[in-house]
Amino acid sequence: MPKSPKQPTEAASAGNGADGAYIPRLRQHYDEVVRPKLIEEFGYANPMQVPRIDKIVLNMGVGESTADSKKASVAAADLALIAGQKPVVTRARKAIATFKVRENMPIGAKVTLRRARMYEFLDRLVTIALPRVRDFRGLNPRSFDGRGNYALGIKEHIVFPEINYDKAEQIWGMDVIIATTAKTDDEARALLKHFNFPFRQ
Repeated sequence: MPKSPKQPTEAASAGNGADGAYIPRLRQHYDEVVRPKLIEEFGYANPMQVPRIDKIVLNMGVGESTADSKKASVAAADLALIAGQKPVVTRARKAIATFKVRENMPIGAKVTLRRARMYEFLDRLVTIALPRVRDFRGLNPRSFDGRGNYALGIKEHIVFPEINYDKAEQIWGMDVIIATTAKTDDEARALLKHFNFPFRQ
């Protein structure tokens, strides 16, 4: 009787390769190192309880676009290079006369990363971008929201290797929000620590 073909695992199908064989380095690190450590640390009875990173949201606010609406498009193009995915241009919901903001005016860009692109971005963030931040003293270990999600701010988007410093029209700041399935901040902090997040001691 012929053997039935093996079903692809979630890890194998996480990549975006045509044959599903590609697995991001950090996805493999999660399966082989992070999950066992978290199970040992928190004693999860069910493997589905083990926290994982669900998505990463990158957000760029462009205040200068009130004077020049093209600035939001330029920022979105830079964000696309960093994320490897096309962002959406965010627009003002209501007019604010004090800031010269009109309703529906483009004021920034954002993108949501999942699966393989999320792990690839995380790899570049931890190994390349954060060490290039000037006067970097570690991430704030308290920037969690109480529900296991972590937010950090980057003042200069040029720390990412995809951005050519000489060709960058302007230096933008950006927010990085890491959403996890952790129920508590302690679990989320342990999860990110095992991904080598450089928290301040």
